[in-house]
Amino acid sequence: MNVLMLERELHTPVLTEEVIEGLVPRAGGSYIDCTLGAGGHAAAVLARILPGGRLLGIDADPEAIAAARERLSRFGDAVVLVNGNFAFLEDIARSNHFYPVDGILFDLGLSTMQLESRSRGFSFQKDAPLDMRFDPSQQLSADFIVNHAKGEELFDIIRSYGEEPAARKIARSIVAARPVTGTLDLAGVIERATGGVRGRIHPATRTFQALRIAVNAEIPNLQSALRQAISLLVSGGRLAVISYHSLEDRVVKIYLVREARGCLCPPEVLKCLCGHQPALRIVNRKVIRPRPEEVAANPRSRSARLRIAEKLAATGSPAGPGDPPVGQASGLSARSATVPVDPPVGQASLPVHSTPGGTSRLSSRSSVSACPPGNRRPSPIRRLS
Repeated sequence: MNVLMLERELHTPVLTEEVIEGLVPRAGGSYIDCTLGAGGHAAAVLARILPGGRLLGIDADPEAIAAARERLSRFGDAVVLVNGNFAFLEDIARSNHFYPVDGILFDLGLSTMQLESRSRGFSFQKDAPLDMRFDPSQQLSADFIVNHAKGEELFDIIRSYGEEPAARKIARSIVAARPVTGTLDLAGVIERATGGVRGRIHPATRTFQALRIAVNAEIPNLQSALRQAISLLVSGGRLAVISYHSLEDRVVKIYLVREARGCLCPPEVLKCLCGHQPALRIVNRKVIRPRPEEVAANPRSRSARLRIAEKLAATGSPAGPGDPPVGQASGLSARSATVPVDPPVGQASLPVHSTPGGTSRLSSRSSVSACPPGNRRPSPIRRLS
């Protein structure tokens, strides 16, 4: 079965009804799906914005673009597909004449196609190369981090991005087991380091999550994309974000709460010096989760969390690169969730960061170059007709 057939047969978009209720798509509107996947959410939005509406679909994975092109072909010119990273959201949107827009969606989960692939290495349920790249043209892969990073760097990645209590043991075991040759080999190393499978969560789950996040620079790219999304929305436009683990959900929650506030000065400052104005209204104060019947039909949806916000009238602008890092105002430590917004090259508060195109690098303190020799930055945007 080829990847297009697999995705068409198995792909089930998560929280579709709730996304539609949150975005309130209208006929003639313009919308952006920043994580297109196979186009399930996009199809639901398009069905409500025609005639006259348009949708821009973005995905870093060229296989996802191919699957979505087939699924969305019936919508014709109402759909524009771009193979690129949402870290470049504003550039992609403006170059394709999607500005301003009425709604923007992020679904931050892995697709069924990615999890089931025997060549991508996202899952430890089957043997595959240690890849984990969303964009196969990117040089940095999980194999390079697993087999070349220092033990302390591995520990930082696994603890910070996987929130793994046994990060130290796992990092030491990986270094001792090198070369680690595939996903099952890595899962076995982790099982032995942690004493085997106990409970419902496999001991390799958090480490695989951490490596994937590091390879694709997911946290800094998400932070940057959230700010760009606000700048693209028309007043009254909606932003919807589906996250699947506490780390990315924390980043989303903190950013939305921050942009719904006015002054961000510390409590000891009696008169506001920052001049920050609220840019958003949070629509759902309580996170939206899948209904029991959806979880029963699609068990992979059980960890999904949806947050929705609405852009306010232009009373101010979202926080920019010179403002305090996301999470700082609410006391979130860099170790537990985040790096500064748009960190300059060579500066990061977590061990892995990236340029906006998703090309990850280990921190400046590393003696290992995270990208193999001859690495060239991939083209961030590939427009597909």
